[in-house]
Amino acid sequence: MPAKILSGLEVSAVVKERVRKAVNELKGQGVQPCLATVLVGDDSASATYVSSKQKTAKELGIATRDHRLKASFMQQELLDLVQLLNNDPKVHGILVQLPFPKHIDEFAITSSISLLKDVDGLTPYSAGMLQNGMAHLKPCTPSGIIEILDYYGIDVAGMDAVILNRSNLVGKPLAFMLLERNATVTICHSKTKGLAEKLRGGDLIVTAVGNRGRFTLTADMVKEGAVVIDVGTSRHGGNMAGDVDFDSVKEKASWITPVPGGVGPMTIAMLMKNTVSAASISRGMQ
Repeated sequence: MPAKILSGLEVSAVVKERVRKAVNELKGQGVQPCLATVLVGDDSASATYVSSKQKTAKELGIATRDHRLKASFMQQELLDLVQLLNNDPKVHGILVQLPFPKHIDEFAITSSISLLKDVDGLTPYSAGMLQNGMAHLKPCTPSGIIEILDYYGIDVAGMDAVILNRSNLVGKPLAFMLLERNATVTICHSKTKGLAEKLRGGDLIVTAVGNRGRFTLTADMVKEGAVVIDVGTSRHGGNMAGDVDFDSVKEKASWITPVPGGVGPMTIAMLMKNTVSAASISRGMQ
């Protein structure tokens, strides 16, 4: 039988409804959740992402602060802005859109974000807390993947999970989240030897390459009954596509995420959830 669809659209709608209720409860206690976004430069994809996050926040009743900065904005100026947002009690979440122009040190900026406002889960503190299973604010895309698995009742305990990504945004934090749920995790990347063989051993495959010219997950790389999560996005044949050759892989997998409509909507939904969590934490509430 063809794989069942893991719909990020369906799950994100559920998450956003929970967020909407939490926002109303916080407002009733005198707290207006607020998300500040910072975009440096004029990258069109980044601008689209930020606009989408702003739009969703407003729909859910979350206030927003939108900072659009020229590509010439200097690193110290950006550090000063982040510090202003750190010190503003009306701002609960800070998101700095990556990537930055080359003259700005990504680590320096993300490290400067208050641990209580790190709604992207990117600071060293957040990463350390995640590794120890104690993080309150977790990276949005991996959290969205876990939310999808939970919604559809997929228990990863005992599974061999193969992640094709080693970034701080997806691969590394997801590995810790899956380990916490008793999966056995293998992280693969561009230098991995015998990649196809490792993928064929996966009960759960998460691929996040985002370049169909470099990599496509084909049916011969997937074992029967595997769960396949596609995080990649790129243009392929004039259309938006993921890493997965969807039509062939769905005939072997048990569950599969589509692109679009899979992990993408979850990333924004979990950002909204983190913003509300940060607003609650700022007032000592759960």
